[in-house]
Amino acid sequence: MNSLLTLGSTGTPLTILEKTAYPQWLTAQSQCSQNWLQQTNYNGNGLAILPNFSKDNQGEINQAVFVVSDASHYFACGDLITQLPPGQYKLKAAAEHQHAICFAWLIGAYEFSAYKTQANDAKTNEKTLPSLVVNDQTLIDSAIKYVLATTLVRDLVNTPAADMMPKDLGNTAQELADIFGGNLSQIIGSELLKHNYPTIHAVGRASINQPRLIDLTWGDTNHPRITLVGKGVCFDSGGLDLKPAAGMRNMKKDMGGSAHVLGLARLIMSHNLPVNLRVLIPAVENAVSNNAMRPGDVITTRKGLTVEIDNTDAEGRLVLCDALAEADNDKPELIIDFATLTGAMRVALGTELPGFFSTNDEVAASITEAGSKISDPVWRMPLYQPYTDLFKSNIADMTNCSAGPFGGAITAALYLEKFISKEADWVHFDVMAFNVRALSGRPLGGEAFGIRAVFNYLQARFK
Repeated sequence: MNSLLTLGSTGTPLTILEKTAYPQWLTAQSQCSQNWLQQTNYNGNGLAILPNFSKDNQGEINQAVFVVSDASHYFACGDLITQLPPGQYKLKAAAEHQHAICFAWLIGAYEFSAYKTQANDAKTNEKTLPSLVVNDQTLIDSAIKYVLATTLVRDLVNTPAADMMPKDLGNTAQELADIFGGNLSQIIGSELLKHNYPTIHAVGRASINQPRLIDLTWGDTNHPRITLVGKGVCFDSGGLDLKPAAGMRNMKKDMGGSAHVLGLARLIMSHNLPVNLRVLIPAVENAVSNNAMRPGDVITTRKGLTVEIDNTDAEGRLVLCDALAEADNDKPELIIDFATLTGAMRVALGTELPGFFSTNDEVAASITEAGSKISDPVWRMPLYQPYTDLFKSNIADMTNCSAGPFGGAITAALYLEKFISKEADWVHFDVMAFNVRALSGRPLGGEAFGIRAVFNYLQARFK
C-alpha cells in the first residue's frame, strides 16, 4: 500500500477536477491538447490521457486528466488506479479534495484474492499498478489509516466461515491489541454460563466452534469511555428454524457487525483518539445439533429478563443483548453497536444505506452530519415505542422477535433497547456489510458502512 501512495513532487501530472471546473481548465491547455481531446471525443467526463506533442516524443504520456461530478466524494476516484497505465503520477487537485482522492486511490486497489491460486487480475500485483505522488505526508498517513480500517472490515466479511469462526475473530482482536497496546480477554464455552452470559452460550452451544465473548480494551482510563459492541455470528444456518439455501448462501457475512467495530476500533486507536475504548464481540456460530436451542425455549438473559425463543433465526439480538447489558454496566458516555440484524432494514433502505437508531437526538444528528461530510451516508430510524407490544410473550418477559412481518428493524432495535438503562446514550446500526453490486471503489463482497461517519463524529467530539 505504501508503494501506491508516496511522498514526492515528481511524476506525470494527474489533474483531478469537477465538471464545473473543466471548461476553464480546457482553455488553459495548449492548442494541441485541446485538439487531441476534441478528436478523441472526450466530453469532460472520466479519464483522458494526453501524449507529449513534441517532435522527439517516443510515445510518452504528457499528462492525464480525470473529471468527476463531485471530487469530494470518497469513492468518486475509486476506479482510477486501475484505469491508468503503470507509472508515477503527481496529483494536481484542490486541497479540499485531496483526502478523498487519496482514500479512493488506495481503496480502488482492493481485491480479496487470498483464495486465488492464479494471479489473473492486475490488482493482485502492486507492481503493475500506478503510484500517486503527493507532497503531504500527513495526508498520506491519514488516507492509509482510513483504508486499513475499511480493508480490515472487507477482509473479515469476505473470509469464508471455515476460516472466520469465533476463535479467528478473537485472533484478529488480539492482533489489534498487540499493534496498538490494548488488552484482550475472552470468555469461552461453558465459562460463559459461569460468568452469566446465557444467551451468547445458548446461541453458540450447538457448534463445535465454541462461543465466546471477546473483550478488547485500549486507552487511558481517565478519558471518556466509549464502548463498541459488534454482532459476531460467524455463520448463521438459522438454527432449528433453518434458513433456505438462498438465504444461507452469504451468511459468512453475519459477523459483519464485529468486523465493523474492529475496523472502527482500528480507526480510533490508529488516530490515538483520547478515549477509553472497550470493544465487546459476542462471537458464535448458529449451528444445528442435538443441543441447539429450540423454538419455545425460555432463556434468562444476563440482565435477568426472560426471553421466549419464537424463532432461532432471530439469534443476533440474543447474543447482542448480553453484550449490551455488560456494556451498560460500565456506564460509558456512549454505547454503539453494529449488527447485520434484519432483512427489514434492507427492505426499508436498500443495501447501500445503513439505518441506525439512537436514544440521543443530538448524537444522531451529529453522526448523520459527519457521514454526509465524508461520503458515508447513514439514516436514522425511529424507536417507535408502541411496537414493543409486538414481541410480548404469554410465558416470559418477551419473545425474541415480533409476531408479524412488519417493522422488523424497529422491533429488533426495541428489543435491544430493553437491555440498556434509560439514561444511556446508545446508537444501534443495522447494516448490510456487503456490496451486492460493484460500484466505483466498491467491489462485490464485504463492505464497511457507517464507520467513517461514526469515527469522524467521535474525532470531532473527543479532541
